[in-house]
Amino acid sequence: MLPRRQDYGVKRSGGARSGSVINFRSAVNSGSVRRSSAVLPSVLTFLVIVASGGLLLMIEKGMLNSMETPPPRGSGRRLDFMRQIGKNSPAAVDVESQILQEIRNRTIRTMCSQKNMPRSIWSLSPLQRKTVLQHVLVNDQYHFLYCYVPKVACSNWKRVLKVLSGALENVDVNIKMNHQSDLLFLSSLKPEEIRYRLKHYFKFMFVREPMERLLSAYRNKFGEIQSYQKKYGVEIIKRYRKGRAKDAAVTGDDVTFAEFVHYLLDEDVERMNEHWMPMYNLCQPCAVNYDFIGSHEQLESDAEYVLQRIGAPPYVHFPERQTWYKPVTTETLHYYLCSLPQKLLRELLPKYILDFSLFTYPLPNTTTEHCRH
Repeated sequence: MLPRRQDYGVKRSGGARSGSVINFRSAVNSGSVRRSSAVLPSVLTFLVIVASGGLLLMIEKGMLNSMETPPPRGSGRRLDFMRQIGKNSPAAVDVESQILQEIRNRTIRTMCSQKNMPRSIWSLSPLQRKTVLQHVLVNDQYHFLYCYVPKVACSNWKRVLKVLSGALENVDVNIKMNHQSDLLFLSSLKPEEIRYRLKHYFKFMFVREPMERLLSAYRNKFGEIQSYQKKYGVEIIKRYRKGRAKDAAVTGDDVTFAEFVHYLLDEDVERMNEHWMPMYNLCQPCAVNYDFIGSHEQLESDAEYVLQRIGAPPYVHFPERQTWYKPVTTETLHYYLCSLPQKLLRELLPKYILDFSLFTYPLPNTTTEHCRH
């Protein structure tokens, strides 16, 4: 007999947007979780700055270069019992994950309540609505919607969806992933079918530190994928590398990160390739009331929670990372960001500011003193 999944004791939230995006997993009681918010004054202060719109102004004026942004899970004091059980124990990790979820929930509610923010997918522009509907995958058997974000484990999630639909025998089958076949997209449904599923289905997405995701896309697409080198790399080099505008010998396989950033600065975020389009634009978390927003940093535990929440069979597990996967380490990200001219980075951050603020990721610290180390 196959083992039963761990029971997280979750009850689905049935309220409107004024309620939490999710209800907490019951690893700790609700009183403990509420008390945890008291240890996060710096984060809450940061969210007030974000909600007031002051963050963009600070970036424009370069004020953040000498300012340390609060980490997404708070800094300094933690819950007393977390010290007792050890910060690396499963219970401590689960508590931190819950705290992060609550911070994200509050941030999204605050930001999305601002004037001119979309209230539903029908209030989006046609292009915005097309983008999000093309990124939301549907499973009618288990009643869930998943908005996939490229470079945030979406290939593995698509494997899970194909196993649940019977298109794949198991998630470990060694085949090249087809990102279109045997998948049902929300964009293929009629408006009334879309409305029904958005209202009644469990909705989730996964996010990742914005600059880490961007660097992952750059290294993968321009370092390994020839079609991207030809389609985007050639254009980037001809446009931004001096003396190469009319060079027919350009192959696009040696695009520098700085050249890639120059290209992004000239791109409209709503028309970007999905691999570097901001996560906000792909999934529109103000227009779609997601029940759960998992993170790449807590991928294993968050994926297990989602599988349990949708009622997936016990034999369906989230795939392990492929052997060829090259993770973006903290040191690697530090190297690339510190190698960029600071003017470029200051100009780039506003394009991804909603990814940082809504999903509570700290802005990168690239001060001279920090980069020297």
